[in-house]
Amino acid sequence: AVGAGLGGVFSAAFGRNAAFVADAVSFVLAAVLIAGIRRPMQEDRTGSTTRRVRPMADMAEAARLARSNTVIMALMASKATFAVGAGIVSQLAVLASNAFEAGDAGRGALLGSRGVGSGLGPIIAARLVGRDMPKLLRVCGLSGLGFSVAYLFAGLSPALWIACICVAFAHLGGGAQWTLSTMGLQMESPDALRGRIIAGDFALVTLMLGVTSTLAGVVSEAIGVRPTVTVFSVLAATASLAYLTATRGLRRRLRT
Repeated sequence: AVGAGLGGVFSAAFGRNAAFVADAVSFVLAAVLIAGIRRPMQEDRTGSTTRRVRPMADMAEAARLARSNTVIMALMASKATFAVGAGIVSQLAVLASNAFEAGDAGRGALLGSRGVGSGLGPIIAARLVGRDMPKLLRVCGLSGLGFSVAYLFAGLSPALWIACICVAFAHLGGGAQWTLSTMGLQMESPDALRGRIIAGDFALVTLMLGVTSTLAGVVSEAIGVRPTVTVFSVLAATASLAYLTATRGLRRRLRT
């Protein structure tokens, strides 16, 4: 949230090329700070043996576990379902430029609003859900639905500041969905396979985001950014409703 907002102001004041240089410098500083960490990042595992990393075999093992565990399957499907409409995020900069003619400062404002929502959403959702798995699955679906409705209003907004509020509300849902589905996988996955399950989840959602972001760009070129936001918002809402319907029986079983 802070970085996007400052980036927009910096770019408006000093130019876009200067903003790219400043951004690169910030990554170098981050790398230096990370390199200075000396504390071990995991505990020693007595008796464990180090084996060669097998990405495809590990992913296949994670997929087999997901097929045998409906809760893990539902949690992995949650992010993938959310990503059906999440490609719309790639159009925020276009929305600022073409719909509101706001320039770099406007692009920074929309992206900063996204960051505010993404930061607050997980905090609110975690307090509401706790470790209740049926509630977690339901909130994941409802969060995706809220994301889609808020983006629909963002695309229809007559002014940039209204769009910023809508985008912040959208990512309250987006941040909640992303974090809760990951937390659910951490709760449900066995220790020995947790890393593979999480990696498989991220691989699936990254693939979906790449596809939907590309499609959103193509559609935006063809029909304009506001209609594109509307189309992908409707797709996101449809996907969320389908997810809520598909997981209803599972949520009911988990409560009993």
